[in-house]
Amino acid sequence: MQIRLAAALLAASLLLPATVCAAPALSAPERRMVAAVEANAGRDIALLEKLVNQNSGSRNIAGVKAVAEMLRPEFEALGFTVKWLPMEQTGRAGHLVAKHTGKPGAKRLLLIGHLDTVFEADSPFQTFARSGPFATGPGVADDKGGVVAMLAALRAMAAAGTLKNANVTAYLTGDEEDAGDPQSAARADLIAEGRKADVALDFEGLARDVGPEGTLIDMGSIARRSAYSWTIEVEAKSGHSSGVFGANGDGAIYALARILSAIRAEVPEPNLTLNVGMIAGGAEAALAADQAHVSATGKTNIISAKAIARGDLRTLSPEQNTRAQERMAAIAARAYPGATARITFEDGYPPMAPTDANRALLARLNAVNAALGLPAMAPLDPLKRGAGDISFVAADVPGLVGLGPASQGDHTPEETADLASLTLQAKRAALLMSRLAAEQK
Repeated sequence: MQIRLAAALLAASLLLPATVCAAPALSAPERRMVAAVEANAGRDIALLEKLVNQNSGSRNIAGVKAVAEMLRPEFEALGFTVKWLPMEQTGRAGHLVAKHTGKPGAKRLLLIGHLDTVFEADSPFQTFARSGPFATGPGVADDKGGVVAMLAALRAMAAAGTLKNANVTAYLTGDEEDAGDPQSAARADLIAEGRKADVALDFEGLARDVGPEGTLIDMGSIARRSAYSWTIEVEAKSGHSSGVFGANGDGAIYALARILSAIRAEVPEPNLTLNVGMIAGGAEAALAADQAHVSATGKTNIISAKAIARGDLRTLSPEQNTRAQERMAAIAARAYPGATARITFEDGYPPMAPTDANRALLARLNAVNAALGLPAMAPLDPLKRGAGDISFVAADVPGLVGLGPASQGDHTPEETADLASLTLQAKRAALLMSRLAAEQK
């Protein structure tokens, strides 16, 4: 663990009160929830270690299923009915769906997390390790730490009696880091659950940002940008290089360069980014079936006949995404000397726009913060948060992101979770869910 990383996380942890049990704004059941989370902290960390030590890379079907089986009894012990949705037809393991039926007419909560990690079975990063208030390991925060925070909150609700009447569906996908294909099949059931729900809460990691005084502060997340992929393929007249700029045109590589330059200059707008991740061109060029490799062959004295570029597009709203794709397609359709271009867009993660309903949910979370004696959480800049599964239900239900623990180094062998924040997040979630679940639709 890097010293700088540990110091930053520790500084953030020290800003939190050691106990909030005596907060006068808490009701008696809420005080019991806070106490239950604190009492079970050791159990939660033990469960986290168990989950982390089971590899569950998105393509490790057996490993993802093993994590699901570890979690099944945890939900069943709380009165949930657990169902496994197999997804081998999409090339992935499947999803774990746990449902708790409470009082008719009360708000229905959809809790979202995921079983998989970016670290596959051949990764050297495989085990949980603890160092004081921090823990490292594959998925220790993203998202096994989030799933543990979810369970800790539900367990606290059960201890306080607030889970009994709550209508809750916990939906844990097995392929959040690398969605199955076709995506329409991989996310159909999640979208259906979102249409039934009144609130969606995402248990990926708590966002922290540098505050006015230079210290890390907790942030609320009410938006996530999209993550779509695009591919541009250019074909051009070839010939001897001495004829370039003449009757045969400029070749495919020049045309592709002009297209990318125009996209960079004309498409960006606030909250929109475009990235070119791969490029190849020559007498021949090809994109591999895995879409993660490109190859090219050619010579300096041959006008390039083919060129390929591949990248991503991230937007904050469906309207912005449509606008960007239309602009990119228009640029690709322009006339280029001796060349023609084709651009294609692939299904990806849709955006979660920062709606008024999401802002209202953050206000509810800040009422919980006030009751716990914590400062209010300002909305996080969506440019600082990647795409996630809650975006698939964002068009149908208001939601909040970031109810899992704070961390650093996600998606790298330095992934480190702040264990104190796991406990804090479980308290926040238990109170927020209890208050929401007690309301009528």
